[in-house]
Amino acid sequence: MLTFQKALEDAENYNKKHLILGNGFSIALFPGIFLYGSLFKEADFSENPNLIHVFEALGTQDFELAIRALEDGSKVYPIYAKDSDDVAVSMMADAAALKDILITTIAKRHPQSPIDISEDQFQACRAFLSNFLGPKAGHVFTFNYDLLLYWVLMHSDPIEGYESIDLSRNDGFGNDEDEPEADFVVWRGETGARDACFHYLHGALHLFDAGATLQKYTWVRKQERLIEQVRRAMQDDKFPLFVAEGTSNQKKRKIAHNSYLYQVGKTLASNANMVSHCFFLHGHSLAENDAHVLRRLARGRFKKMYIGLHGDPNSNSNSEIVKRARGMQAERIDRYPLEVEFYDSDSAHVWG
Repeated sequence: MLTFQKALEDAENYNKKHLILGNGFSIALFPGIFLYGSLFKEADFSENPNLIHVFEALGTQDFELAIRALEDGSKVYPIYAKDSDDVAVSMMADAAALKDILITTIAKRHPQSPIDISEDQFQACRAFLSNFLGPKAGHVFTFNYDLLLYWVLMHSDPIEGYESIDLSRNDGFGNDEDEPEADFVVWRGETGARDACFHYLHGALHLFDAGATLQKYTWVRKQERLIEQVRRAMQDDKFPLFVAEGTSNQKKRKIAHNSYLYQVGKTLASNANMVSHCFFLHGHSLAENDAHVLRRLARGRFKKMYIGLHGDPNSNSNSEIVKRARGMQAERIDRYPLEVEFYDSDSAHVWG
């Protein structure tokens, strides 16, 4: 394997370097928190066992879909069944319980605030990101919906004893024209997307679907912790925008029906079609449940992909990553072959 530094030196042959972050990015800092499966698997339904059957009946693991189905069902059920008030009330109670379960699960698996990250860790991560958001700036895409990347990018105040690191951090969000003093900023559509340089492939906990707009909540504007923001937003019938479904096809369907997620996918695809660009994949296992994104890389035109491997390169997990990477190479048309190099992800020292 290459070292991360050697991979960067090799990548100087390309006009732009792009970074795609997987869950390993977060696990490296908080392994006790972010070593998880899906939200659905983490949730505790022991006091509301009926909710499991709701998910099964809908054929999904999407909390928002299940909550909305219960709420909508409670409104129409009395039309078709006499003396059904108790059922409708029960459905609304289950919807409320499911919101609490979602909030509790998120809170359990996420640091409460940026103070849980040391200054050395912040600065090390900013130095890592500067390879992609500094000179010859490319794009940073993340599969993660936690707030670690956002906190690092916002951590820009000069700190005595540390080198100043300037990072591009435009994410396509800005003031709402109708409510410029609001507690949130909004996604500015394709106009904002043109200048955006970091993107949430599967949404994020601080992005909320407000119907007519996609709102981004920030600590600076609300002076409030994540869990309180989520609780208040859900009380107002807003949901965090994140793709929590299990399979690639389920994720693909949700992405297709959300303009922000769809635009992020288009941005990834357009850069993957640039012959003079290259991509780094860090902390990602190339798992099948993200095939809807990986396929865009496999069928692109960029020439080289650098993939980080953690630990023994011959381990079973790393051997699977190598095998999947070879499969991506095989998908390429002969005119635009894909070269793959592997680097030691630990040598990147992402968190110091």
